[in-house]
Parts: sequence; structure tokens; C-alpha cells
Amino acid sequence: MSRLFSVSDFDFALPDELIAQHPAAERSASRLLDGRAVEPVDRVFRELPELLDPKDLLVFNNTRVIKARLYGAKASGGAVEALVERVLPGTQEVWAHMRASKSPKPGAMVRFADAFDAEVLGRCGPDNGLFHLRLSGEPFDLLERHGHVPLPPYIAHDDSADDVRRYQTVFAREPGAVAAPTAALHFDEALLERLAARGVQTAHVTLHVGAGTFQPVRVETLAEHKMHSEWFQVPEETVAAIERCRAAGGRVTAVGTTTLRALESAALGGALQAGARETDIFITPGFQFQVVDRLITNFHLPKSTLMMLVSALAGYEHIMALYRHAIEQRYRFFSYGDAMLLDRRA
Repeated sequence: MSRLFSVSDFDFALPDELIAQHPAAERSASRLLDGRAVEPVDRVFRELPELLDPKDLLVFNNTRVIKARLYGAKASGGAVEALVERVLPGTQEVWAHMRASKSPKPGAMVRFADAFDAEVLGRCGPDNGLFHLRLSGEPFDLLERHGHVPLPPYIAHDDSADDVRRYQTVFAREPGAVAAPTAALHFDEALLERLAARGVQTAHVTLHVGAGTFQPVRVETLAEHKMHSEWFQVPEETVAAIERCRAAGGRVTAVGTTTLRALESAALGGALQAGARETDIFITPGFQFQVVDRLITNFHLPKSTLMMLVSALAGYEHIMALYRHAIEQRYRFFSYGDAMLLDRRA
């Protein structure tokens, strides 16, 4: 009989000093915890090409982080902080989280960065928790010029020029994410060239990571948790690349949990399907994986949905043992932290 898990099963004690506040000096100089075997092996991320077979396929998330955090004021003068969650295609409208002493009502105007205005159209999103805004210009352009890098809540400093560069993958292309696909932050151009020279193939998906990725699970029973929804796209070329990899006997390696969620969401009907849609997939132990054989991922928050995801892939006991090892060996955790390499055991 399979074990029934509760949220508290995915808790662990993490010393505050292990929460990385800044990235490693070089992207590929981060540490890599090789967790493929029973016993963990401590490596450096730039060793990755030697750990993959030329028949293998790496799949990346090519989303681009937008400068989604805005500071402004209501007409009354009250301060407002907004985090744009989603830009509505072909419009000047966005969905955003907003913090203010008193929530602005529909029809209210907010002035951001003393540079542009936003009209509040109403509430929207899951449980009406977001604000529907119409900006006085093209959203991506305004955010790029006046927004701030939406660093995660556990990073204690304000965004800097270094964050503009480092909280973004070197292959970021499609704007729309409010959080980086952090496992891919360890890849630099030199490492990508070495992977190509070894014969490792690459493909991409797009999943625009939402702020919900940082939201805690507020219920104890997993079945009661409702996942946030995110937009993703799997191109036809990626489906074809996966089919070629399978035919050659290679392994499909997802770079990051966002890539894994996109691929497994696209295969929920049985066969992997190209296309674009929304996903609120919640992967917990017992999930039947269809696509991903291997995962490169960072270390995740206690009691988070991502702890549940990696436990579903590599096994709960194995993951908890790897995390104990990582803490003992002083690995750096979360977005700017180190990485791990996992094989699917389910």
C-alpha cells in the first residue's frame, strides 16, 4: 500500500545562512549534488557534460523574467506596491498582485514610478486575488523601463544591476515570467558549447513562472491544495526531439521543475502533445511520469509543492536523505543556490 503523505512530511530545518542571497561568482561554478545513486556525490555544475550521454536530450524553459515589481501611489497619496503576474497578449492590460493600506477600487488610478498610470478595472484571477489593470502604454516596455527585478521574498536585498543580469538565463527569450527557472541559471555559454561538443541535444519549452511558485501550502492534506495556474507552450520541434531521443535510447532531462511541469502537463492525455495552454498540475508522490527521465533542479522551500514534486520523481526517502546531506555539507539553497541531479525512480 502506498503511503499517504501530509504537508508536514515535507518539512525540514534549514539554517538561515544557507539561503543564498547572491549567485555564485560564475554560473557553472555552483555546486552540483549528484543524487542519481543511493549515495550522494558532491560535484561542481560544470562537470555536467561528463554525466550525460551523447544520446540524451536537455530540455530548457526559455521564458524571460520581466521587471514585474512596481512602486507607486494612489491619487490619495497612499503607497502601492504591485507585482505583475501576467500581461494579457495584444492589450495594455495586466493582472497584478497589489499591496496598499487600502485596496484601490474599480475606476481608481494609480501612478507608478512617477512615470505612467494604471486604471483599476476590477478584481480577477483565482479567488479574485489579483487586480485587473489597464496601463497607459505597452506593458513590457513600461516594465522594462520602470520596473524592478522581482526577486523572491527570501532574498533580503533590493534588486541591483547584477540581479538584472544574473536572475535571468543566458538563453531567456520569451518575456512573461515573474520568477526565474532557477535550475537553468547555472548554464553559461561555455557549458552549453561543451554539451553540444559532447553531442547532447537540446530543446525548449516556454512556461511563464508565476508568483504562486513561492506560495506556501496552507492545508495539511495534499488533496485539498489548489495549485496556481501558469501558461506554457511545447513546440512541435520539442516533441520531435523527444521522440528522436527515445528512439536512440537516450534520456530526457528536464532542466528545472518548470520544464518538467510543462512536459508532463502536455502528456496528461497519454501521448505528448505540442501546443499552448494553461496548467495547474500538482505532482505528488504516486504521480505517473510520462516524459521526464532525469531532472536538474535547485533546492526547494520546506513544505513546498516543489518538494513534493521532486519526491514524486526520485522517491521521498531518497530526497529527504539528499537534503540532510546538502545541509550537512553546507550547500546553498533556493533561487541563487546550488543544484542537484536526480533520476526518476517512480
